[in-house]
Amino acid sequence: MFLSRRFSAVLIATLLAACGAARPPAPPPPLVIVAPPLQRQVEDWDDFVGQFESPASVDIRPRVSGYVTAVDFKDGQAVAKGQLLFQIDPRPYIAAFDQAKAQEAHAAAALADTKVELNRSQQLLAARATSQQDVDTRLAAEHTAEADVAAAKAAEQTAALNLSFTRVISPISGRVSDAKILPGNLVTQDQTVLTSVVALDPIRFRFTGPEAQFLKYKRLSLIGDGLQPPVQIRLQDEADYRWSGKLAFVDNAFDTSSGVISAYALVANPAGFLAPGMFGHMRLQGSHPYTGLLVPDQAVVTDQSRQVVFLVGPGNLVIQRGVELGPVVDGLRVIRSGINSADRVIIDGVQHARPGKPVTVKSGQIAPETEAATAPASVAASSATFAISP
Repeated sequence: MFLSRRFSAVLIATLLAACGAARPPAPPPPLVIVAPPLQRQVEDWDDFVGQFESPASVDIRPRVSGYVTAVDFKDGQAVAKGQLLFQIDPRPYIAAFDQAKAQEAHAAAALADTKVELNRSQQLLAARATSQQDVDTRLAAEHTAEADVAAAKAAEQTAALNLSFTRVISPISGRVSDAKILPGNLVTQDQTVLTSVVALDPIRFRFTGPEAQFLKYKRLSLIGDGLQPPVQIRLQDEADYRWSGKLAFVDNAFDTSSGVISAYALVANPAGFLAPGMFGHMRLQGSHPYTGLLVPDQAVVTDQSRQVVFLVGPGNLVIQRGVELGPVVDGLRVIRSGINSADRVIIDGVQHARPGKPVTVKSGQIAPETEAATAPASVAASSATFAISP
């Protein structure tokens, strides 16, 4: 009995030793690529959605009534200030102008006659051959004749203006709409809409901003009298901000119902590509230039309600660090606070990192996307924002 128990104990010990000898070795720590943050001069940009509008839009109406005899533009063409658009039958206004000229000549002749009579009366008064009352009467007649001449000249000027208004011209440079009235139609002074013209160069980009951003710009002295910070705009079908302009206007009060303030930027549009009513995405300079620390966006991990990055500390142990994020610049994320330029940030292999656990470290280098795009083809697509050191 005793030998049997002893044999069983020896057998169990032997089996346990055999099992221990067959246990596989522990796996090595996961491989991660680390690099110090890239330091670069950056500017913050704030994003807005807005709409293009014309700085000047005019409904063209006739300033005299009459029948349209000609339309001197093509629908939708670019027109210059002062260019002829419509012609109204000028013949009634030519006759009115000639009549006004004749009336002015008649008044001038009457004035000349009263001057002669006044001069004669004054000579007779000097010779005591007439009375002072007669001279006063002649003087009053001269004044009346002078007023008649002035009225006749004003009537002639009015007739000349009405005659010139038979040529309907564009008051601004821009793009004209289609003709609403064709030759042969009667138009009414100041009522009938003939067409419209909108100015396109420069064109406005109107947007609204919240009070918090307005206060930030004010405190940083980015907006105000004489200041025109740059803006960049992209259209709905564009990936890049290819349109440049300057902030030109900020309203003087907030909308009490929405709490936003209206503003617009001026954008050069020499080819007329941008049209009123188009939507776009605009970014506005939101800070003065400063030295920022940049890391690849994929190096930033969301941990519940905060953003963190993983660092490699002494002994190649992983450290989790909460950070405050800034904008994306050339594919890299600006880190406002939480790390310094000497930290070793994990830029690849983040999914394998665990706080407090060791890792196998390989050195890399962070590079903007614009520079990484010119790197050799051997660099993996997933590491487009950093290069691995050999």
